[in-house]
Amino acid sequence: QVHLVESGGGLVQAGGSLRLSCTASGSTSRIKPMAWYRQVPGKQRELVASCSDGGSSNYADTVKGRFTISRDSATNTVYLQMNSLKPEDTAVYYCNAGIYILGNRYDYWGQGTQVTVSS
Repeated sequence: QVHLVESGGGLVQAGGSLRLSCTASGSTSRIKPMAWYRQVPGKQRELVASCSDGGSSNYADTVKGRFTISRDSATNTVYLQMNSLKPEDTAVYYCNAGIYILGNRYDYWGQGTQVTVSS
């Protein structure tokens, strides 16, 4: 089992910045990729950025060049630095951690943190 706790959401004006944090506890040694997703009402949850346990990352096209994902293995924390925020970035952001047991992937989710960008 993995427990994820997020923090750092809030209200910011367009062009501003926010930093999200997500700290994992429990079976953290099993965690492979960690990622941030976001969801707005009525739409599917979408991948924002992911980071492998080896440090490689990838981003949604909509956030490339503005968001940066990073990971601190010592504290089992993943961060999402969000710069040049736009109103369309408004969403609930969820932290995700994937573990693999006997070849099967199991996903764990945080409770979500609201990010609101005003125009």
